[in-house]
Amino acid sequence: MEGDDKSDGAGSTTRRRLCTCTKDDFLPEESFQSWGNYASALRQTPARLLDRVTSRSSLEAELEVKARSGGQMKRTLTAWDLMWFGMGAVIGAGIFVLTGQEAHIHAGPAVVLSYAFSGLSALLSGFCYTEFAVEIPVAGGSFAYLRVELGDFVAFIAAGNILLEYIIGGAAVARSWTSYFATLCNHQPEDFRFEVDGLAKDFNQLDPIAVGIIILVCIIAVLSTKGSSRLNYIASVVHIIVIVFIIIAGLIKADPKNYKNFAPYGARGIFKASAVLFFAYVGFDAVSTMAEETKNPARDIPIGLVGSMVLTTTIYCVLAVVLCLMQPFNEIDINAPFSVAFKKVGWGWAQYVVAAGALKGMTSVLLVSAVGQARYLTHIARTHMMPPWFAKVDPKTGTPIIATAAMLAATAVIAFFTDLEVLANLLSISTLFIFMLVALALIVRRYYVSGETTEANRKKLVVYLSLILASSIGTAMYWGLSEQGWIGYCVTVPIWFLSNVLLWVTVPQARSPKLWGVPMVPWMPSTSIAINIFLLGSIDGKSFVRFTVWTCFLLVYYLLFGLHASYDTAKLYESQGKALRNAEEGTAGDGGSAPP
Repeated sequence: MEGDDKSDGAGSTTRRRLCTCTKDDFLPEESFQSWGNYASALRQTPARLLDRVTSRSSLEAELEVKARSGGQMKRTLTAWDLMWFGMGAVIGAGIFVLTGQEAHIHAGPAVVLSYAFSGLSALLSGFCYTEFAVEIPVAGGSFAYLRVELGDFVAFIAAGNILLEYIIGGAAVARSWTSYFATLCNHQPEDFRFEVDGLAKDFNQLDPIAVGIIILVCIIAVLSTKGSSRLNYIASVVHIIVIVFIIIAGLIKADPKNYKNFAPYGARGIFKASAVLFFAYVGFDAVSTMAEETKNPARDIPIGLVGSMVLTTTIYCVLAVVLCLMQPFNEIDINAPFSVAFKKVGWGWAQYVVAAGALKGMTSVLLVSAVGQARYLTHIARTHMMPPWFAKVDPKTGTPIIATAAMLAATAVIAFFTDLEVLANLLSISTLFIFMLVALALIVRRYYVSGETTEANRKKLVVYLSLILASSIGTAMYWGLSEQGWIGYCVTVPIWFLSNVLLWVTVPQARSPKLWGVPMVPWMPSTSIAINIFLLGSIDGKSFVRFTVWTCFLLVYYLLFGLHASYDTAKLYESQGKALRNAEEGTAGDGGSAPP
């Protein structure tokens, strides 16, 4: 290999390393150089785990980690690009598929309130993401933020769920793409899938079209981030035109009598629908992963992320109102609600416009998801919690080709087999869990700085955060277990409120944001924690079982591989950093006589 490197030059070597791999591309760390080393590492697992649980990264370390990709991502994106990326990331399968389902089954016309509540949760989470994205402008998104504030172990558990979120979300959207494509071709939604009797229910409807659209999106995503942005911009503009058509045409055919029974299933139905409809907001955090490629992160990211969430929530609420005005809620079709609604009111031709708009929207979601998920995997691999081969950035395109292809290959496999309902149920719990952790990390970031925060303030911070989490969990559990009770809220809500007051009054903030900060800390992130946990309490039990199984798998992988790889990498860079500082001190001690 060395001889080839010398004769072909550095550029050729880089290209070859992107296309080929060896054992050292996956497990180059000292712990995996021999079976003896690995056995020794396993014996040290408790000590290493304690080190990774208690260690925290730093801004400087996260910025230094970027160099491990072997190439730099190109800074080409503006606030305008990010806003369209944000809207393209979320306005897709959720609004066109789940609105009818939740209006029909859980919320009735009050589904608009369900969207508003989910939108509030997403907006609060968006604020928390924005401060981190501005202060820590790297491709790792929430993984990098959690690694800095809550440590490697929590970051890895979150990272596994982030990757699961993107894979499941992309698979769900790809399968919905097939359904609307069938509608556009004047077929039933399931006509383009193949049923296999030998497979289990919910996994026996094979979808080759979903795989095809994922492959097409992969090709676009690896060619250019700016090109992906332009294509997303065009698709989003067309999508917005179609949405405006749906709103105007739907209001022409509106019947106010359909709003007479506004909340047939009460508040419980509204919040249950809200937990499911959070699926419609999944993906906006992909904007935060593009900080490395943003020209001016301090200005562009807040505008792009928050602006896209406000516009998206407004569009969702208006579309929900229009749908429920067109038809009685108990007659809304749960598979293709808007298309069927126009057909029922005598505008059958409009169903084709709706189907085309849905396809445009879902294509944008897939494209933005492909860009975001690859950057998450890239940064995770930079820390060696995942094999570093996935962290390589192509010097020609400036995109992480390997990470993009790997994530979309996993998405294609899931999309080929798995039913949409199974995917949607698992998606929200993973996303809400991550958003809750990011809000918690923001409070920690503001109130704790190692070496500066006093021991007394640190203890008070731990106590107040524990009370905020416990009271939020208690409220969610009481909501889930008690149909009519209210006494429990008289306990949990005051505890949450007083904990925030005491944190606000008695613990001074240890850090102020340098460029852009979330207002009203700790109230805003604490409210985000409470809402996300409350929505978690409205999700079905099967999703929690699947979430637990996936988390256990992550723990096994981490204890066998990820822990030792990241430990070796961290210690290697610590020793290199120490040697560099000693060399600099030695140079200074010689009176600066060393050559430049």
